[in-house]
Amino acid sequence: MVFGIDALIALANSFGYLGVILIGFLSSFLIFIPSPAWIAVFLLGAVMNPLLLGLAAGLGAAIGEMTGYGIGLGIQKLAARRKKDIKKQVMKIKKLFGRYHPDLIIFVFAAAPILPIDAVGIFCGYIKYDKKRFFTFVLIGKIIKYILIAYAGFYGLNWVLHNVPLG
Repeated sequence: MVFGIDALIALANSFGYLGVILIGFLSSFLIFIPSPAWIAVFLLGAVMNPLLLGLAAGLGAAIGEMTGYGIGLGIQKLAARRKKDIKKQVMKIKKLFGRYHPDLIIFVFAAAPILPIDAVGIFCGYIKYDKKRFFTFVLIGKIIKYILIAYAGFYGLNWVLHNVPLG
């Protein structure tokens, strides 16, 4: 992990919800590198407004996911220069992807904690999937995911603090 939980919590303590946007961004900006951002959001749920926390973390994460989209777009441009037939292949893949409700796929991968949204972002950039649609469905998925995590922290940690004898 590149960023420790302590550093992420300190970021939120120093900058409030703007820091939470940065936490979300950092969690998604680094492609295929795990981040404890969800743990930070869970813990912060006990002391910050869970709804605003989820909105902020989701927005930052959606912005960060555009990195994968950009990488895919760059790979596609490099591949197109090397081989002219690539356009036909990309069009076939894009058509196939379009048959299987791509917006739903993007949303589910963004909302689920264990599915590789980075790979979906790279793929969407590669096939030049509509950037605004990609961002919109990643945003919705990430916001829902982080709101649920924040509320789990809000209710879970408050319950533990009020009902479990800690010493």
